[in-house]
Amino acid sequence: MKKLLIPLVFIVIACSAKKKITANEDKGVGDTRTKAVELLDNNTYLLTEQSDDKTYGFDKSNPIKVGGVKTNEGPVNERRFLNALFGPGNKKMTYFRAGSCCPFKSPNGFINNVGMLDRYRVTEIGSKDTLDIYINMYDTGDLKIPVGLKAKVKK
Repeated sequence: MKKLLIPLVFIVIACSAKKKITANEDKGVGDTRTKAVELLDNNTYLLTEQSDDKTYGFDKSNPIKVGGVKTNEGPVNERRFLNALFGPGNKKMTYFRAGSCCPFKSPNGFINNVGMLDRYRVTEIGSKDTLDIYINMYDTGDLKIPVGLKAKVKK
């Protein structure tokens, strides 16, 4: 009985300990979208506005806010955004998700109002240069084309 009681006490203590999550405050201002989002097709956003901010999407302090976590469309919205991009040479881009990073406060976060950014590695076909793009699927914001990139156009 004692052999069972000691591990049980450790489990109870470990599970009841509160962990404090540190999060950056600057990214999680919630939903700031002022313009309706249009789709080219089910898998691609129509992006019409070019960003003039060199940090937009390229810096974790200024991620692209695609939203969708409330409607279970967060990952789909991330792909819709990335599918809309072309490289500087007007060539298609390839991308892969490099993981989650960078906890931040968000009224739309799952646990304790904290969300995580997704980091994607993006490369223009035929190029060796790779860019990191940070995407926030918890909050919504106006979607723009990051500096140096182009977007698919409506036909």
